[in-house]
Amino acid sequence: MILTGAMLTAFSSCSSTSQGEKTITAATQKGVPGGVFVQTASVTATVTAIDAANRKFTLTRHNGKHNTFKAGPEVVNFPQIQVGDKVTALVTEEVLVYMATDAPPANEGAATLLALAPVGAKPGGLMAEAVQIKAKVTAIDLKDHKATLEFPDGSTHKVAVREDVDLTQRKVGEEVVIRSTESVAITVKKP
Repeated sequence: MILTGAMLTAFSSCSSTSQGEKTITAATQKGVPGGVFVQTASVTATVTAIDAANRKFTLTRHNGKHNTFKAGPEVVNFPQIQVGDKVTALVTEEVLVYMATDAPPANEGAATLLALAPVGAKPGGLMAEAVQIKAKVTAIDLKDHKATLEFPDGSTHKVAVREDVDLTQRKVGEEVVIRSTESVAITVKKP
């Protein structure tokens, strides 16, 4: 997850940047803390080795880096994977950040979705997970335009706040809601 201070840094009302196979988009409202931040990355690799007995396969990216993965029993189409197949993973993460007072009460929690290709097809699927937490503002640094957030696990993080947000209108004890949704879509194709 990209749950970092970078989420809260200065962005224009709506911006998008592309970094190779990665795209980052942000939508904010002037003067309103938080916003919506979406990062999408696409990675393509080639199957370069298969260990069928141990259900392992090696993926090699165009830059020569490789990783070996173990397919769990839920990957019912593992036998369909062959050396030379192209595997593409599209990873999208959306992070919504807002003050708890600016929206209806939100429950903390998590949800997961898993959808796999039918038996006999090339392996593939969609996995998604959504997590929502609240963090408490424990300090406000007007000079550096930062806020310190305390998370449910007790950890604290000092984050930059966009310059257009008037921190004199915020106070210690307020809650920030952070909702992160991450999805991964995987496809396997013949070369």
